Amino acid sequence: MTDIHADQRVAVLADAQNLYHSAHSRYSRNVDYSSLLSEAVQNRRLTRAIAYVIRADSPNEEDFFDALVDIGFETKIKDIKTFGDGSKKADWDVGMSLDAVTLADHVDTVVLCTGDGDFSRLCSHLRHEGVRIEVMGFGSSTAEELKESADAFVDLGERDDTFLL
Repeated sequence: MTDIHADQRVAVLADAQNLYHSAHSRYSRNVDYSSLLSEAVQNRRLTRAIAYVIRADSPNEEDFFDALVDIGFETKIKDIKTFGDGSKKADWDVGMSLDAVTLADHVDTVVLCTGDGDFSRLCSHLRHEGVRIEVMGFGSSTAEELKESADAFVDLGERDDTFLL
């Protein structure tokens, strides 16, 4: 495991849908993305910060997307898909994974802000490639296999005064 140092190049990838649902179901609050980004970077060199969001035609979502940009995130937006039976689906698992693999040659550390266990294999792959993996998520809703596959895990729920609005 690589130690944290000031010259470390960091990419922060935030799964906004996962964070939103975890924060609302457990705390009925919103994530403080400014604090999230600051704590993820930890005075290292930010190479790229991407927030993966879903457009669901909800009130004020465009304001949220704009706020993410103002904080320092690039936003990648996907429209929610509605199927004939009325079910809806949208996720960024493949997009986040492809971006992480692409960024791996340009960074020393990838910080995944999610609790989704589907990313555990990605963590293993990136660690094998020599990239430090840090995961930030709500401990009570973060998959154990994701926690175990990372070099470090930050439980956002243990510092709700910092990470929640």
